[in-house]
Amino acid sequence: MEKTPAIELKNITKTFGAKVIANKNVCLTANHGEILSILGENGSGKTTLMNMISGIYFPDEGQIFINGEEVTIASPKDAFDYKIGMIHQHFKLVDVFSATENIVLGLEEKGKYNLKEAEQKVNDICEKYGFEVDPKKKIYTMSVSEKQTVEIIKVLYRGADILILDEPTAVLTPQETQKLFAVLRRMRDDGKCIIIITHKLHEVLSLSDRVSVLRKGEYVGTVNTCETNESQLTEMMVGKKMELNIDRTEPKNVEDRLEVQHISCVDRQGATVLDDVSFTARSGEILGIAGIAGSGQRELLEAIAGLQYLTQGDIYYHNPKTGETDDLRNKTPLQIRELGVRLSFVPEDRLGMGLVGNMDIVDNMMLRSYRKGKSAFLERKKPKDLAEKIIADLEVVTPGADTPVRRLSGGNVQKVLVGREIASSPTVLMAAYPVRGLDINSSYLIYNLLNQQKEKGVAVIFVGEDLDVLLELCDRIMVIGSGHIVGTVDARTATKEEIGLMMTKTVEKGDSDNG
Repeated sequence: MEKTPAIELKNITKTFGAKVIANKNVCLTANHGEILSILGENGSGKTTLMNMISGIYFPDEGQIFINGEEVTIASPKDAFDYKIGMIHQHFKLVDVFSATENIVLGLEEKGKYNLKEAEQKVNDICEKYGFEVDPKKKIYTMSVSEKQTVEIIKVLYRGADILILDEPTAVLTPQETQKLFAVLRRMRDDGKCIIIITHKLHEVLSLSDRVSVLRKGEYVGTVNTCETNESQLTEMMVGKKMELNIDRTEPKNVEDRLEVQHISCVDRQGATVLDDVSFTARSGEILGIAGIAGSGQRELLEAIAGLQYLTQGDIYYHNPKTGETDDLRNKTPLQIRELGVRLSFVPEDRLGMGLVGNMDIVDNMMLRSYRKGKSAFLERKKPKDLAEKIIADLEVVTPGADTPVRRLSGGNVQKVLVGREIASSPTVLMAAYPVRGLDINSSYLIYNLLNQQKEKGVAVIFVGEDLDVLLELCDRIMVIGSGHIVGTVDARTATKEEIGLMMTKTVEKGDSDNG
């Protein structure tokens, strides 16, 4: 049966300033009753394009048609009026409100608001599409997937027929991802138009009906999912054939480099975030850490880097240069860095926590070396050379090394952040979410860099969200849940389902296999 267009974009162009062309003459159609995936490298204009559909940006040129009629979308309210709803990667919910209160927040109602009626309507939507959420439950008590469900119901409650989801599976377990896909398929079968921005090609192929590809802000083409494969899509994205293989080598000269023994710590509210955690990281291997978001991954790495106060336990570092053993618990973060233990944490707020946005790339390199300055004037040649090497090696899209970091796309900011830590020749490299939000080409660049570090004898600790990648890249995978170590498995023999079940398992103290 011929599908009818829900939304059509014709020659959409958007520029920022004189130099940055985010989208150029993009033509795109998404139909009722289909799931359309939008693919493209970082900085290819995917999010900018979707932000124009959802009313956050306004196009400089071009036309938007909804159900065959030309429309003007100048604000998110306009988008809602045309039944368009966008579910962003970072949720916009009020923690102390219930699910229903968040869903109805901002809606204009005549007379006194009836919360019971709203809860019944939420239950009806849940029943229709198969959502699992308690309308009365407070947001702060919810898992990530429940919060995402509330965001989706919020746009459905407002009558959305066109739904845009930005990286919807970035922080979900495999089981949660399958549940989400089942719901999205039911919504598609109900005639909804669903547009998904994602970097996970295997998800694109299993979920979507068609795939549209952008490259450097321009529309490349659209293919039927059943008629394509990963290598063809990658070639469309990057403009050349790509080898999508993570070349995992056998660990060599393996030695214990870092021993974590029975560490615990609490957050500012006094809640336990790490509870009796023990494990060993070894040189010449990649130790993966898997877990649902907020399970203690961040606190664990920060504890090793000296950024978290420990209530108990020890962290021993076996120094390959001196042969001595240091207890990192007695060291300052700066002393730990000088020993060669480096933390490359890619936070959600890359600029707020990792780099200074108003500084250029060279100055951000200097943040790591300014203490070594021997005069009132800082030496800029080495940081400049390093900046240019990172730009070349990691294919950072930028007019030059003197460009302020805030002007780069999120993925390119991330390459600078990760490249800076790897360039410091660490002996222990902790890489947390180093490919978060990166396109497939950039992701494989980072994976290969981590493998190179492993082959140089570095002990690599890799915290990732994609279980397929963890199984392909790592030598061992340690699963963390609610601040406990659930267990450690051999990445060469473990399955995704096995790790997914471990991620959702609750652990009693002393019940884990620390490997």
